Amino acid sequence: MVTAIAGLQSGAIDLNTRINDTGIYTKYKDFQPRCWYYNDYHRGHGWLDVSGAIEKSCNYFFYETADRMGIDTLAKFARYFGLGTKTGVELPSETSGYVACPETKAVLHPDDPSWYSGNTLQAAIGQSDNYFTPVQMARYISMLANGGNRINPTIVRTIRNADGSEVSKDEIESFVNKKLGIEEEQIEDIDIKQEYLNAVLAGMESVTQDSSGTAYVRFKDFGISVGGKTGSAETTGGVNAWFVGFAPFENPEIAIVVIVENGGHGNYTAEVVRDIMEEYFGMNVQTVEEDMTAEPYVQIMN
Repeated sequence: MVTAIAGLQSGAIDLNTRINDTGIYTKYKDFQPRCWYYNDYHRGHGWLDVSGAIEKSCNYFFYETADRMGIDTLAKFARYFGLGTKTGVELPSETSGYVACPETKAVLHPDDPSWYSGNTLQAAIGQSDNYFTPVQMARYISMLANGGNRINPTIVRTIRNADGSEVSKDEIESFVNKKLGIEEEQIEDIDIKQEYLNAVLAGMESVTQDSSGTAYVRFKDFGISVGGKTGSAETTGGVNAWFVGFAPFENPEIAIVVIVENGGHGNYTAEVVRDIMEEYFGMNVQTVEEDMTAEPYVQIMN
């Protein structure tokens, strides 16, 4: 989704742009990645716009989008959505992770610091040197759902002094940052156009509501509309399954992120998200009646 927003906002693509996924991205001779759909079905998705590309999780569409705009633009938008940076949640040992870009590659791969076109293509679908935590992903999805406004996760609702007065949010944040050694990062503010957010959100809704969506089978009979996205992150040891989602789609209350290491396709993980949402929205509530009748009982002890 961040690749889509960056592409739209930068003008690399627009809402009418349609890209033909032929299965194998052949622009560069030394690196020709394939869409997952080609690996599974030996053909591409065909012509897609940005919403359709999100719905069908089309790698090819986002390869081309990232190639048009370049890695610097993609990295800027990823950082705006809080990826690769600490959230400041009030817990020790939070990991910042990384956003894939030339600077990150120079740090992680000093033996080969050069940035290639193939690195940009991989970064566009969340691979390469992208390392994000679940709480970062939860913030990212929440920002998409709330109109692109920056937010900070917290587990502290309020703190009150002995006299009953409430400690200000700024004071709490300052104390936590000092305690955890978090330096506030200067992130460029971006006024994301609502029409671009709407296109991305429409794709996320189709993931769960349209019959061709990658998580439709998990939510097709769900009583609440959900916006979501499956993810399959390749690692050296296998494929981690991700699913991110928020609900209700029309008026979001909750954002959920689930990762299952070596879980394969994010479609499987979506079932866990569905279970959590059912609990949150009280969809599993059952009436339990206790039998209060009693009968005399005598036990004779010898």
